[in-house]
Amino acid sequence: MEYRVDFTWDEEADVWIAQSNDIPGLVLEGGSLDALIERVRFAAPELIELNKAPAVNTLCFKVERRERVLA
Repeated sequence: MEYRVDFTWDEEADVWIAQSNDIPGLVLEGGSLDALIERVRFAAPELIELNKAPAVNTLCFKVERRERVLA
């Protein structure tokens, strides 16, 4: 089973946010994308087990960051 996790940059709060429609309860934030990915790797299997969903075979990470450009 593949679970998708979306990472978005919140420019106003200056943090990355991880959320997943596939993993109920997964909402994490952090200042470093790499550190946040590690937190997701740890939290996702636990949340999946708590939700009695099929075991993790794959986590698919989608990262999006948009910034305003001043011209």
